[in-house]
Amino acid sequence: MPTDHDFRLVAEGGHPRLWDVLGAHATSEGVSFAVLAPAARQVLVRGDFDDWAGRAMRRREGGVWELFVPGARPGTRYRYEVLGADGRWREKADPMAQATQCPPANASVVFRSRHRWTDAEYLARRRRDWAREPISVYEVHLGSWWPGAGYREAAHRLARYVQDLGFTHVQLMPVAEHPFGGSWGYQVSSYFAPTARFGDPDDFRYLVDHLHGAGIGVLLDFVPAHFPRDDWALGRFDGTALYEHPDPRRGEHPDWGTYIFDFGRPEVRGFLIASALYWLTEFHLDGLRVDAVSSMLYLDYSRGPGEWTPNAHGGNENLEAVALLEQLTDTVHRTVPGALVIAEESTAWPGVTAPDGLGFDFKWNLGWMHDVLGYLRHDPVHRAAHHGELTFPIDYAWQERYVLPLSHDEVVHGKGSLWQRMPGDDKQRAAGLRALLAYMWAHPGKQLLFMGGEFGQVSEWDCDASLPWDLAEDPLHQGVRDLVRRLNEVYRRTPALHATDHDPDAFAWHTSDPERNLVAFLRTGPGGTLLCAANFSGVPQSLDTGDGPWTVLLATEDDHTGTHDGGPLTLSASTVTWLFRSDCTENAPPR
Repeated sequence: MPTDHDFRLVAEGGHPRLWDVLGAHATSEGVSFAVLAPAARQVLVRGDFDDWAGRAMRRREGGVWELFVPGARPGTRYRYEVLGADGRWREKADPMAQATQCPPANASVVFRSRHRWTDAEYLARRRRDWAREPISVYEVHLGSWWPGAGYREAAHRLARYVQDLGFTHVQLMPVAEHPFGGSWGYQVSSYFAPTARFGDPDDFRYLVDHLHGAGIGVLLDFVPAHFPRDDWALGRFDGTALYEHPDPRRGEHPDWGTYIFDFGRPEVRGFLIASALYWLTEFHLDGLRVDAVSSMLYLDYSRGPGEWTPNAHGGNENLEAVALLEQLTDTVHRTVPGALVIAEESTAWPGVTAPDGLGFDFKWNLGWMHDVLGYLRHDPVHRAAHHGELTFPIDYAWQERYVLPLSHDEVVHGKGSLWQRMPGDDKQRAAGLRALLAYMWAHPGKQLLFMGGEFGQVSEWDCDASLPWDLAEDPLHQGVRDLVRRLNEVYRRTPALHATDHDPDAFAWHTSDPERNLVAFLRTGPGGTLLCAANFSGVPQSLDTGDGPWTVLLATEDDHTGTHDGGPLTLSASTVTWLFRSDCTENAPPR
């Protein structure tokens, strides 16, 4: 049972396993309940165990309220009734609940795991220098990837599909419980409970375990920036701003209508870091993609004059959020060696992936995404004037360690699908999408592709509808998916494409010709050099490849096979070709 020392650590934000102290914990005799509510005048726990009549809890050290209920058992539904410092009673879900009712119901549920993990071998292999390893991520929204499938059914379908296409990781959009499905999971109400929409927590464990058994890593979106205002959730939890910042200029998000965490409060820091560790340790996840980091870093994010307050030095940096992120990345790396922490950060904040900076392993390269998609949306006859959008990302490619993201954010809100962004008729769009993907997979940086992009989904993504799986059988779209499979196969087997992602000396421009919409670059790594030649024009172009011989590893359209002796190479319109020159014959990547 937790001690007063445990409860003091909770209040100080320093308990290493917060989930073992707070929340509901079942034993053979009953269930112990504990909740942090330091400003509360009284707290009751109500549930199935007493027909929701309510039992008074006892206040302990650090503002923790606790009670043991004999006879209560796993599966029991419960809520807290909190008499706040303002004299109002509030019905609240447990912030530390490990299971919940399926929305729109919102009671917390007592849960005790019985899952037996089988992924020890996979976890043992996870401790590696990921900066030098191939990372190819398939981003998934579970609810629309295969509607109606629970965690267990999705585990089998997803493992087969992702393994066939050769991705190294799946990245799940948030599965922490959230009241509104239309938020895609980004407005979290329960930071320790997988959504009950697809099953219970052990069903989610099964999903991760099964993917690991197929050799596939699992990353998860983590949302520490903000939370929804539902009256039964975290807001005004004990009649005060316990979790949110008390000043609306720092505690309310103008874009999303949500509360912003009080990053400087010890209990909040402890809560968020414990949540991250819980997902990584209790669910064996391989990493977290931290959402909306930019909104955390800047006090004036989406705010005009008079709508924000400066920090102690008069600046716009949120120093408390910076300290939290530094503590988060450091704690994860020390506690879960090999786990990745990836930032969605859209500004030029320095040192996001520096050990003496924010300490993330990787950062999404949103500039690359914006520029390359901006270039390709133009008809080929107009691309010459926009050539810099294609080449500029290399100017900063080594300032951080990057992931190249073609994510869910790029196929919603009227932006169009990747397919729709390519100009021309369907055949030209298919060629353009194949060229984009081959250029991306050869470019320095790790890879991420949102579901549907692998076969050229025509319409924008709809979170309430299934992916159009029948479309993937159409020859044009099947060709895109076949290319993605080949890209991953060659990418994973060619160190020049991943082992030197962050070495500027391993990259060199070979050709940059705006008038012909032609670019080519060299990437050097263990075993040899890869030449990526891209013709983004609407007509065939010739490229001098220099000395050979080259092995043709991949071509998006041209029927190149075998070797190229060097010299001129003809590239068809809207095509990308990968050539490889080995340091020695035995190191050549297999075809």
